[in-house]
Amino acid sequence: MKHPFLVLLLLSASGLAADQPTESRGLTLSLRRAVQIAVSPEGNAQMQLTGEALQQAEARSAQARAALLPDISSSLSYKNQTTNLRAYGLGFNLQTIPGYSYSFPALVGPFNVLDARISGTQSVFDISSIRRLQSAHAGISAARSDLQNAEEQVAAQVARAYLSAVRADADVETARANITLSQAVLKQAENQKDAGTGTGIEITRARVQLANDQQRLLVAENTRHRTHLQLLRAMNMPLAIQLDLTDKLGFVPVDAITLENAKAQALAERPDFKAQQERENSMRLSANATKLERVPSISIMGDYGVISSYIDDGLPTRMVGVSVRIPIFNGGRMDARRAETASQYRSESVRTKELREQIELDVRLALDALHSAEEQVQIARDGLQLSENELAQAQRRYEAGIAFGLEVTDAQTRLERARDNQTEALYNYNLARIDLEQAMGHVRSSLQ
Repeated sequence: MKHPFLVLLLLSASGLAADQPTESRGLTLSLRRAVQIAVSPEGNAQMQLTGEALQQAEARSAQARAALLPDISSSLSYKNQTTNLRAYGLGFNLQTIPGYSYSFPALVGPFNVLDARISGTQSVFDISSIRRLQSAHAGISAARSDLQNAEEQVAAQVARAYLSAVRADADVETARANITLSQAVLKQAENQKDAGTGTGIEITRARVQLANDQQRLLVAENTRHRTHLQLLRAMNMPLAIQLDLTDKLGFVPVDAITLENAKAQALAERPDFKAQQERENSMRLSANATKLERVPSISIMGDYGVISSYIDDGLPTRMVGVSVRIPIFNGGRMDARRAETASQYRSESVRTKELREQIELDVRLALDALHSAEEQVQIARDGLQLSENELAQAQRRYEAGIAFGLEVTDAQTRLERARDNQTEALYNYNLARIDLEQAMGHVRSSLQ
């Protein structure tokens, strides 16, 4: 099922005049563009940290691979030394001619030793290192899924911040509309008094209502400024930029989806669940690698070089061999490591199960909130229409002289409350849409 991310009524396709706007001019911003900026490599700090984590996982994989690749080194040494032959058991007399003997000197030298050599080793069979490499590869997959999950989280965070800013814009517009209405009611009361059908208390009441609406406009403008700053912070952009949001609050019905289908899609597509499954697999391979440390490993080695007293009289020497390593006893360190990695694997299994259950809870709550928000929108829409009709009737009755100004003021108050209820209902509905998209892992794809 396709879920176009219609959190707002309009998704503007307009981009930026420049990728990095200066602080001296405003920024026309759509929801789609806001998410693109936030999830870029230089965007939200969470994206930067997750990108670094992926590079670290790739580096760990390269380190694990190195255990299976040739290890080649070269050396060049030059020494001038003396040697105590007696330390090597050569302190004895040599009988050459009857009646004549020769004694080895205790100290030999000084003499020169020049040794130029290249040596290397290659693992032939090391199943434990192979398992560690496989574990590192699974770690890379987990890091990539974490990066996708970070994109989902940042996109949802920015979408919520954008939605709050759009709501604040709507509150400012509503407050200004209420002021316009209050001014009209005040003008009507003044006209009625001039005509001799109104009273001064009705004018005072209308002026009080106008002052209240002006106060609410100040609060709404301050809230809008705060939400714009929070949106800029979520995008990791300079806070001095003035925002012009192109999307507005609106209602677009969602495609019907059952709970079972939503759960299946969430388990199949949520990147945090994929990352956790990869971490569990990585730890399983790591635990298996620790157990296989008891298996003998085989490697070959060799070196080739020239050794001499001087550069021009060197003779080539070489060594080729096979090494078989058989672990026998290392003080219990191997058993302790095996117990530790087995416990870590069990811990990851518990986390996977817990996340699976949390995903089901997220989907259930999001669907319930969405259904409730749909009903709220319908009720708020009906209430707004009724309030507008009530105010129109009250104004006609007041102009006809068959009602008092209090009736108009009461109808005006209920209309303002109905406008606030509609804004609140639309905000809750679109917020529930974001929650459902995040619960199913569709936030980024719905904005494409």
